[in-house]
Amino acid sequence: MTTLLYDGSFDGLLTAIFEIFEYKYKDVQIVNREKFQQENMFAEIHEVITQNEKSERVLKKIEDNIGKSGIHELLKVFLSEEDDLEHLIFSAIKQSIQHPNENILQNYADNDILRISKISKSISRERHRMTAFVRFEKMQDGVFFAKIDPDFNVLPLIRNHFKNRYQDQKWMIYDLKRHYGILYNLENCDFFYPEEKLDLNKYQEKFHDEENQYQKLWQRYFFKTNIKERKNTKLHLQHVPKRYWKYLTEKW
Repeated sequence: MTTLLYDGSFDGLLTAIFEIFEYKYKDVQIVNREKFQQENMFAEIHEVITQNEKSERVLKKIEDNIGKSGIHELLKVFLSEEDDLEHLIFSAIKQSIQHPNENILQNYADNDILRISKISKSISRERHRMTAFVRFEKMQDGVFFAKIDPDFNVLPLIRNHFKNRYQDQKWMIYDLKRHYGILYNLENCDFFYPEEKLDLNKYQEKFHDEENQYQKLWQRYFFKTNIKERKNTKLHLQHVPKRYWKYLTEKW
């Protein structure tokens, strides 16, 4: 078996898939270099160097066969961070090349395609909940800051939503689990990768003077508008699962 090691990026993965066909490898596995543990000392290792030209050629081929929507589905699988994401994406691309006139992502009789469909639905659900449950807090520098720690790496999928919705104010969204975020400065909306992790102990010390007052008012509003006789905990948990409560000011 040949093991292809790539840098963990989507372009790197597509480069690895290109080189499988380029070098006509048969029995292969694709592994993120950071996660690789060599168990077989005789296994053949192929180091993949990410090349945009190769990844673009794979993207073009995928788009021709399964369209941009198909690329988006595979990107969601990549962002799921599942252990077998490389296998699933390679399987889908290989099938799309073998059957260029079919929408292979609708072939749910295939186990890999069925799993891709399930992962995609989970990612879409998480993305929707992040757009609904993110809460911004005003900091001393006037930037509105939100912290999240989603089950999946959905930050790239919610970027345009917040960019389009909050165009008139500076904001940041930071993923506590993956230690990177998005920064919008009224002109550009870019990812940032801080060298140090967010110190939650010092976090509230940087609140704007108005922030604590707004939070107290918001909490008071929800307390006063709550009608005990109409309380339906089961329905409430269906719409707002408990693991998202930590984002919500009214739940603190």
